[in-house]
Amino acid sequence: MSRQSALTAAVATVLGATLGGVLLWRALRTQRKKLLAGQVEPAAVEEEQLEPVELEKEAVQLQPVQLTLAPPSAPPPALPPALPPLLPPVEQLLSVRPVVVSSEEEWEQLWPSLQKELSAYPVLGLDCEWVKTPGVSVKGRAGTVSLLQVASYSGLCALVRLPQFRAAKRPLPSSLLGVLRDAHVLKVGVGCYEDGKRLARDYGLALGCTVDLRYLALRQRQAVLNNGLSLKSLAADLLNIPLDKSLELRCSDWEADQLTLEQMTYAARDAQVSVAIFFHLLGLNSSPAADAKTVFSQLSSHCQGLVDVPFRGRSLGDGEVRGIEGERRRRSRKNTSDSSVSGDQQVPDPRKNRRKPLGVGYSARKSPLYDNCFLYAPDSQPLCTCDKKKAKWYLDKGIGELISEDPYIVRLKFEPSGRPDSQHDYYLTAKENLCVVCGKMETYIRKNIVPHEYRRHFPAEMKDHNSHDILLLCTACHAASNVHDGLLKQRLAEEHDAPLACEEGVRVLEDSDRRRARSAARALLTAGEGLPESRREELHDIVRNFFSEELQQQELTTEQLQRAADLETRIFNESYVPHGLKVVRAYAKRGLRGLMELERRWRQHFLSTMQPRHLHPLWSVHHNHAKFLRKYGEDLPIKIN
Repeated sequence: MSRQSALTAAVATVLGATLGGVLLWRALRTQRKKLLAGQVEPAAVEEEQLEPVELEKEAVQLQPVQLTLAPPSAPPPALPPALPPLLPPVEQLLSVRPVVVSSEEEWEQLWPSLQKELSAYPVLGLDCEWVKTPGVSVKGRAGTVSLLQVASYSGLCALVRLPQFRAAKRPLPSSLLGVLRDAHVLKVGVGCYEDGKRLARDYGLALGCTVDLRYLALRQRQAVLNNGLSLKSLAADLLNIPLDKSLELRCSDWEADQLTLEQMTYAARDAQVSVAIFFHLLGLNSSPAADAKTVFSQLSSHCQGLVDVPFRGRSLGDGEVRGIEGERRRRSRKNTSDSSVSGDQQVPDPRKNRRKPLGVGYSARKSPLYDNCFLYAPDSQPLCTCDKKKAKWYLDKGIGELISEDPYIVRLKFEPSGRPDSQHDYYLTAKENLCVVCGKMETYIRKNIVPHEYRRHFPAEMKDHNSHDILLLCTACHAASNVHDGLLKQRLAEEHDAPLACEEGVRVLEDSDRRRARSAARALLTAGEGLPESRREELHDIVRNFFSEELQQQELTTEQLQRAADLETRIFNESYVPHGLKVVRAYAKRGLRGLMELERRWRQHFLSTMQPRHLHPLWSVHHNHAKFLRKYGEDLPIKIN
């Protein structure tokens, strides 16, 4: 090979190698750019460090781009979540002075502060107070709730005086109603589920998301419960905080015009201590939650299976729990006389009072409601179903003839006043004797879907031969339905100024002047000579003032004293208007359509609250409404009974 050919070959080899290197370098750089535009892996960084110096420089030049470029779809980097504030020490929590709330204005002033605290920790300590009589068994019916206490994590406590709202005929603030039924705000306390039942019974309030601290204490087992499960015992064992549960305070007048400082402190302590115990049992007594989940999710995760569960000490099924309760039973046998007034007033001690199942005490039917007998028109058109007693009445009167024994069919010998519009009518179908809610086939009773206190005032056109709104429910479902009905009644009372429990809704009143005169006269007749002179003269003045001013300067005779002692103290309330009548009158102002709306509202309320699974498919919230309008017209004169 000539020298020129060798030189040419060498140059070609060098150029080829150079071109190949350039192409390889460009390919590597393109691949690295793609990696830098996405997520940089540690391995890629190490690979860059092993490259020649030229490539390392190129990588260094691309580093700033790596920090600023991101694909359009990539979300912005998330900021660390803000942590809730630190929980205050128990002593600081208990030092916060409560706020008495007797009007909507006072609540609205407090609500922003309380709302802010609930946004940090959605937990409220809750308790109720009512007027109690010393020596009266706790198994008796408790008085109307007089005071509702709610406290936040910092100790901010509202003492809501519910009777003051009722006396002023003012509805409770909507924000208060909302937070009580809010499913994302825990209400904690001892017996708070039972307090919710009392609030529903007395005021129609819905209380949700309750957690009984006794269940939580038994589940967590963070401390030995030496003294039992009352709020006083839990506070002493877990927080080393003594609570004053003296009979004098517990049975004080919670409906007084002004609460004393001792009453306010006593009431607030129950709610504040409940919050402190809750966080202590969850181990959050000093540091905030740091989990990425929401605070409510963290708190509620510790309460799974305990939300809105009534406390039953005998149904826990745990040996250690039974041991604690058994030891308390053995210790308490020595002092059973004080058991009715010891501990907390909200709930009877589960060791001494087995909780009755829902519906116990109801009188169930002894015979089926539906006999499923049929009445036919003279041309054998089915008219309706009826019970066997009514079917035999037509036979006994000679105005019907028996067509079949099974099923029992009676054909009428006269033209009925009306015939069904369709053969798919509700009254033409046989019905089962079972609870329409749960399907239970025994211990059932009749349920008036539209309560009798409203239906009784309906015009006759809407009441005659109407069994559509009478259904069968088992005793437990019937009791649950009555609780839901109380809530709707309370809403109707607020909407139409028809209070359920006030002087206007009471037929007979107690005359205080007559009662004082009668008591004074009886005292004078039975122990007159044994009374001090000043007291005897005071009682004489009471009787004289009651009869007339003419007797004020005269000596009372035995006949006059006897007449005063026999006084009838109950008088008829002239302003008495039943709640149901006021509501029906309000709807009747819109005529027939108004009353149909009331009827529809109660029917829909039953469907929404009870969710019956065995209801007849032809049962309807609009039953007979089109028929009423067609038969009577919208201008039907409404005669309220």
